[in-house]
Amino acid sequence: METSENVKIPIWFWVVMILMLLWNLMGVGSFLYHALISDEALQAMPEAERDLYAKYPAWTYVAFALAVLGGTLGSIGLLLRASWSRMVLLVSLVAIVVQMYHSLFIAKSTEVYGPGAVVMPIMVVLVAVFLVWLAGYAQKRGWA
Repeated sequence: METSENVKIPIWFWVVMILMLLWNLMGVGSFLYHALISDEALQAMPEAERDLYAKYPAWTYVAFALAVLGGTLGSIGLLLRASWSRMVLLVSLVAIVVQMYHSLFIAKSTEVYGPGAVVMPIMVVLVAVFLVWLAGYAQKRGWA
């Protein structure tokens, strides 16, 4: 029987995981932009956008942070073949759903940005679901 260290992992897995890590690092960048936005940048926005920013309570930033940090750490964990990666990615997915629910249904971001504002949240959720699935797939194959 092969140990997890001896299991051959296909190249596609490494390529996908590097892309997923880059995706999640872009999420970290987005979080930092939103969390650290300057007063000048806020004032340069249209009034509707400024009002939207005001509708986001502190707990949504906690959810955002959990989402992007969980996705990033989970992706790094999969690259390191760590078995805990799936749980971290699952926490990230839950945080994403909480954050996107608030944005779309409570803050009603589509009223400011239009119906196209649902495209990115859908993509983010789908990528997170894919990562949770991939982590389970990797565990079943002994890759993590």
